[in-house]
Amino acid sequence: MQALYFTEFGTSDVLQYGEVPLPQVQANEVLVKNEYIGLNFADIYRRRGTYQIEEHYPYIDGYEGAGSIVQVGSAVDPQLLGQNILYVDVPLANAEYVAVPETKVITLPAYISTKLAATIGLQGLTADFLAHDLGSDQAPAQVFITGISGGVGQLLAQILLADGLQVFGSASTAAKRSVALKMGVREVFPSREFSWLPQQSGKFQTVYDGVGVNLDKSLQLLQHRGRVVFFGMAGGNPPQIDLVQMLAESKSILTGDLWDYLTSFAERKRRSERLFSYLRQGKIQLTEPKIFALSAGKTAHQYLESGKNIGKVLLQP
Repeated sequence: MQALYFTEFGTSDVLQYGEVPLPQVQANEVLVKNEYIGLNFADIYRRRGTYQIEEHYPYIDGYEGAGSIVQVGSAVDPQLLGQNILYVDVPLANAEYVAVPETKVITLPAYISTKLAATIGLQGLTADFLAHDLGSDQAPAQVFITGISGGVGQLLAQILLADGLQVFGSASTAAKRSVALKMGVREVFPSREFSWLPQQSGKFQTVYDGVGVNLDKSLQLLQHRGRVVFFGMAGGNPPQIDLVQMLAESKSILTGDLWDYLTSFAERKRRSERLFSYLRQGKIQLTEPKIFALSAGKTAHQYLESGKNIGKVLLQP
């Protein structure tokens, strides 16, 4: 089979495309023919050598994709054969075929195509987890999302809006701010300058921060007894935080890892069905993904690293 791979860590120049062995399916696995593969910043960090990556020679990046089951292991229900599925935490995904443990299979209803599933998959499940496990805000609370036009930010905003919350946010460019406003977000502020911060300070019950570097400013946006849901460092490591000042204002920081919640086939089924229900009801509209051929993976990595994308970036075998 063909795959996107590398033999040493580095820039996108280390990426190669060519023939590698087909995965050998174990008893409790299925073989999936990928139709679309999600490209995420975590894949860039793995390529650079700053994130853990599955030991394999050559290295094959990617953990998320959607396609159809073309082979089942001896311990797997044969009725799964031919089923369209999504997976979000399976290594070696940047290839034509990938072996997926049965417990990590997310079966797709007829109204969710493999393209749609790959577009919403990991970011959608992350947004659902942030909104319903960590945030848990009740309407009509005011909440704020940093990087609101990013993959998680767009989906999180729409879930929170559908749940009846008043959503505000920040984004880096006028085009990205326009995307958020068209979704129904109340106001979107520039994320690279903060002249607006004093007027918004103390206004929000929850701030969802996936940027990291401006965590102190997110705390400033909170009401007393408010909380920051900290879920990423897209902009860099967070600054040191004065816990005594937080204590004085009864503010808190919540963190969480999706993989501590997405722990079984049943959890994947429950959470994906909740996410897909927003799509079925027309409450989530997705920006059309940018699709690159898997053979053009180097260009796709460069595009994602440039920050030009607004929606999801997909690779297509």
